[in-house]
Amino acid sequence: MSRLTQSELWSALSRHYDEIKHVHMRDMFDKDENRFKKYSLKLNDLLYDYSKNRVNDETLSLLLQLADQANLSGWIEKMFKGVSINNTEHRAVLHTALRDQDDKPVMVDGHDILPEIRKERERVKTLAENIRTRKWRGATNQAITDVVNIGIGGSHLGPLMVTEALRPHTLHDLNVHFVSNVDENHINDTLEYLNPETTFFIISSKTFTTQDTMVNAETARQWYINKLGSDEYIDRHFSAVTSNIEHAKKFGITEHNIFKMWDWVGGRYSLWSAIGLSIVIAIGSEQFDELLIGAYEVDQHFRHTPFDKNIPVIMALLGIWYNNFFDAQTMAVLPYDQHLNHFPGYLQQADMESNGKYVDRQGESTDYTTGPVIFGEIGIAAQHAFFQLLHQGTKLVPADILAPVYSYRCIARHHRALMSNVFAQTEALMRGKTETEVTAELMAEGLDDIQIKHLLPYKVFPGNRPTSTLLFDTLNAKTLGSIIALYEHKIFVQGVIWNINSFDQWGVELGKQLAKNILHELNDTATIDKHDSSTNGLINYYMQRRSKVKNQYNL
Repeated sequence: MSRLTQSELWSALSRHYDEIKHVHMRDMFDKDENRFKKYSLKLNDLLYDYSKNRVNDETLSLLLQLADQANLSGWIEKMFKGVSINNTEHRAVLHTALRDQDDKPVMVDGHDILPEIRKERERVKTLAENIRTRKWRGATNQAITDVVNIGIGGSHLGPLMVTEALRPHTLHDLNVHFVSNVDENHINDTLEYLNPETTFFIISSKTFTTQDTMVNAETARQWYINKLGSDEYIDRHFSAVTSNIEHAKKFGITEHNIFKMWDWVGGRYSLWSAIGLSIVIAIGSEQFDELLIGAYEVDQHFRHTPFDKNIPVIMALLGIWYNNFFDAQTMAVLPYDQHLNHFPGYLQQADMESNGKYVDRQGESTDYTTGPVIFGEIGIAAQHAFFQLLHQGTKLVPADILAPVYSYRCIARHHRALMSNVFAQTEALMRGKTETEVTAELMAEGLDDIQIKHLLPYKVFPGNRPTSTLLFDTLNAKTLGSIIALYEHKIFVQGVIWNINSFDQWGVELGKQLAKNILHELNDTATIDKHDSSTNGLINYYMQRRSKVKNQYNL
């Protein structure tokens, strides 16, 4: 057994779980009229209500001791001070430095990285503002009307999510597109209505070797050359964000269009860097600065606030409580703001790529579960898709609900209808509906005893389903930055307590390695027999079918 599960604290939490697991939150609220006041926290315009969770004072006390036992405060300082806490890649973890607003040095390998960060940010802003103000001209002296970000993972999900979230703040006559899928339909559909003379590409790849991104990049490059008949002015239409400057130059991108990435920033934490070039083009420099400020303020809250008042810490501890003691294997993220429609997908990568690990920092297999499966959808749509399972299913699914007090272009009847669902769903998931309540309703509808007996089991809601609600004034850049940073730090806290490295992603590599080998086989015509019978069979079937239509479909 691990040190975590062998600890007296873990045993105490297990005993406490046995005591509390059948206690209904309805009764908790009935017994404590101050529950909301006790179990909610504020930071600027954010209100985090966690009172509708299956916890009491003892639960929180034990969980907070778990954070202390893991030396969470020490790990927080290590991260902010640039210690190499990514132990498998021997790297610091300093996405927080990308939004740092102080003048205190942040040291990595003996030098202060803040001047370099700010210099690169200014370069990004200069290019972005030149495109936004139409100073930047393409090969035929036309202004840019469309920007295409080509990336995958964090180089795609972060910019896509932020750009959509802040859509009201974008220039609506400057279109920003995102291509990630190596399936040719994605880039074909994107390029179909674009003009190469007014299109600007951002190739976002840390290594500039990622297959999905580079295949799409080569297609974009060839499309441009085919349309304009030359690559002479390609530097007017292509830029790169990468740590591999030489590869980007070989691609044809001039150095003044190449923006730097650092190895102490993981892809899923990189939207604050030059990876955010597409964001700055979309929303402008001032709004991007607000995004950074919002994240920075959460960084300060996380670093300096006692854990019992620390929003990311409480978020993380609640997740551990459900994951490790209630055996809840999933978590739903439910934004009630249309512009956050890509937030659940963004958070899937941020969380599952970070904490989807079964090996701890000592290289040993864990004997406890780690990262949950994250899924989600816009709340209103989700109510008509999978809320049935949340309310009456056999699986416990804790949920985070995010909602704005008002919208950028608020229409009262829309917004009140929206928010009525937010409050109703959290109440319904918590309270449920008892047999007595259902019987009274059915009697009031005039049903007889036989009809009531038949319908009764279908109408009962068990309730006791946990939700945490994050309310914010409105979805502006600063607030969005704060929300993202809250979840980044929550993920970090859980990794510390689970004793795993949240900042590598070796699980991504095997499939990429095998795909590279199989690609060579697909470029050949020989029958394949190097794999298991299923993989051999699938490849050979594909090759046979391809040979029949290769001329028709350019295979």
